[in-house]
Amino acid sequence: MNAKQSDQTHAWRPFTQEKSASEQIHIIRGKGAYLYGADGKKYLDMISSWWANLHGHSHPKIAEAITKQVHELEHVMFADFTHEPAIRFSKALGALLPGDLNKVFFSDNGSTAVETALKMAIQYWYNLREPRTEFIAFERGYHGDTFGAMSVGKGCGFYKPFEKCLFDTELVPFPATWWDDNCVEQKEALTLSKVMTCLNKHKNKIAGLIIEPLIQGAGGINVCRTEFLQKLVALCKANDVLVIFDEVMTGFGRTGDMFACIKSGVVPDIICLSKGISGGFLPFAATVTTNRIYDLFLSEDGTKTFMHGHTYTANPLGCAAANASLAVFEEDKTFEKIRKMEEVHCLRISGIAKKFYIVKRPRVIGTIAAFEVGNTGEYGNKFSQILKNKFLSLGIFIRPLGNVVYLMPPYCVNESELHHAYDIIESVLALEL
Repeated sequence: MNAKQSDQTHAWRPFTQEKSASEQIHIIRGKGAYLYGADGKKYLDMISSWWANLHGHSHPKIAEAITKQVHELEHVMFADFTHEPAIRFSKALGALLPGDLNKVFFSDNGSTAVETALKMAIQYWYNLREPRTEFIAFERGYHGDTFGAMSVGKGCGFYKPFEKCLFDTELVPFPATWWDDNCVEQKEALTLSKVMTCLNKHKNKIAGLIIEPLIQGAGGINVCRTEFLQKLVALCKANDVLVIFDEVMTGFGRTGDMFACIKSGVVPDIICLSKGISGGFLPFAATVTTNRIYDLFLSEDGTKTFMHGHTYTANPLGCAAANASLAVFEEDKTFEKIRKMEEVHCLRISGIAKKFYIVKRPRVIGTIAAFEVGNTGEYGNKFSQILKNKFLSLGIFIRPLGNVVYLMPPYCVNESELHHAYDIIESVLALEL
């Protein structure tokens, strides 16, 4: 049995209807912004391999740091021990985050980072002897696929088979906006009003509010304004509700600042980080909170202990990769690249919106650009599959979300490569529309 046959016999892929899916491409290596296939073709990775690869595939500095760490300490139980990579990264992360977000709890991926945050929020109130177990979340929000994450992400529409297993969450509309949106203030006012209604209706029951700040990811690359986030956080804090920012996707430069909370000028009570945290090299995550929350878990009473953890908590290899990724931001002058990328996004998205009448709701923020083609379509629909396959055939990896075409390239993409990707997008739209 060859590799292709073995793969088809045994592998089960995420978010894929295997009965109708196109044949997977066998990738043998990655370098910079490119993936190289066993078929001899190369593909420009314009979505950073599910938003995780920050600086480019096989970045030598991160690879070197992991290799060095492998020969020193590959893993150790973090409950009884500590190690230099974790100490260094915790300190660096605390210095980067705003306010007093400096207590770092490590885990494995975005879902577990969110799960940790939800349990932290619930036990915070339990330890205060004011039990609260409900949350406010947003329609079309996606926070992962563990059961707590699904409960606050039920508005994304992915979880129908599991609905009866999920805890109650109050959903409010996400005030998505785009260029030349004349209704944004009304949408924001409506959402804030609904949040206030939830707070009044469930007074002393709401443990926290969770949101993907500035940009919803899997729900459609939906953008909101910094002004809305500022009002939302102020409202929650005035009503003694914890604010959780799911920055699994937006963290580490994606919005143009290191974190969306910094770009928005607000400080959440808990922040969830993953994806780009290790530069896209290893599964790794962190949930960071404040001293105020952490201190409620310090007690001679064992029931106040945060009885939560993961085998690979603060894995030294993940920490080494994360430390190296932060160093690359400085060494490669990454934020200069991000500013240039945003300029190209704005230029080309503007041109596409003028050229194709069916292109709607263009939006750009930092390294992320998106627009919609026609009416709303469900995740993985036939049209999105056609577009994805056409892009792949032309050497560009873009994976539309329903009718939303978006780009989220690694930071190493140069202007020529980015313009080339947009040229391909225009050529495909001209043929398909």
